Amino acid sequence: MLWFLQYDVATADRNPAEETRKLRPFWREGRIIQWPARESRRRLVLAEVVRAFPLGKRMAEADVDAILREFWPDHCQLRRALVERELLNRKDGVYWRVG
Repeated sequence: MLWFLQYDVATADRNPAEETRKLRPFWREGRIIQWPARESRRRLVLAEVVRAFPLGKRMAEADVDAILREFWPDHCQLRRALVERELLNRKDGVYWRVG
């Protein structure tokens, strides 16, 4: 199964209390405190991060990086993860939130 299908299936039966419990070791006061080893936990962290981006608004890479630095020191890692999981799209150095 492809990861994006797993993401859709994993979020189909959302349980907010359970998601909060799973997110707690990695997220505090609006910042990532530890990068999750498990993909399922990474998806929860990235779902929180992507909420900082308005839907469809086109942004330069420098602006995206400035937002991501607020969440995690390695903003490049975070940006790559968001693009790889198709939470952010990128074309010619311009980024925008998807879905």
